Amino acid sequence: MHAPAHRTVLVADDHPLFRAALHRAVAEAIDVVEVIEAVDAATLRAAADGTPHLDLVLLDLMMPGSRSFAPLAWLRSQHAGIAVIVVSANDSVAVMRAALEFGAAGYVPKSAPLGDLVAAIRTVLAFGQWFPAAALAAEPVESPSAATAARLASLTPQQYRVVELLALGKLNKQIAAALGITEQTTKAHVSAALAKLGARNRTQATLLFRSLEIQDADSLSLER
Repeated sequence: MHAPAHRTVLVADDHPLFRAALHRAVAEAIDVVEVIEAVDAATLRAAADGTPHLDLVLLDLMMPGSRSFAPLAWLRSQHAGIAVIVVSANDSVAVMRAALEFGAAGYVPKSAPLGDLVAAIRTVLAFGQWFPAAALAAEPVESPSAATAARLASLTPQQYRVVELLALGKLNKQIAAALGITEQTTKAHVSAALAKLGARNRTQATLLFRSLEIQDADSLSLER
């Protein structure tokens, strides 16, 4: 009889009480597991980059540093081998459908019973998919989420970071300083990223990246 496989799971949520609930769900779902944590977009990126053999991320879309699908798009473009289950207070069918198109393997509303999350974890780790039926039955969202995700997936890690900084309105000099590279290298990354995104200029690239924003983010943040 084979020993249970060791799994590594990243819990990404800024609320300590909910991280504790996620820990409990993971412990119930998996026999041998190591759980690491992230509390914002920056620690999520660092944890994913610095953890070999990461199997699963349980991702809250509305952490500090991000109010959009950007963390999901980043994970799918830069760490395509890691499965992602979105665990969110947002139970909008359109948001669930967009998460599916951006490459999430599952979506569990925070209002769902703990048993649903346990089942979702087991299903996704068995290479399955777990979404509420309404999300699977819904028509694709109007925004070109799948196309956007595919374009972002074509970016190198450095190009992705450049586009993030472009979307914040940073100039080449500021981007170079933030990334510790020369302005000439920054210009090369910008040009390559624009080509891959199919954007004619920086403004178009910024609009594309901002299309990742979740439309009802403001109302959700007030609820929390």
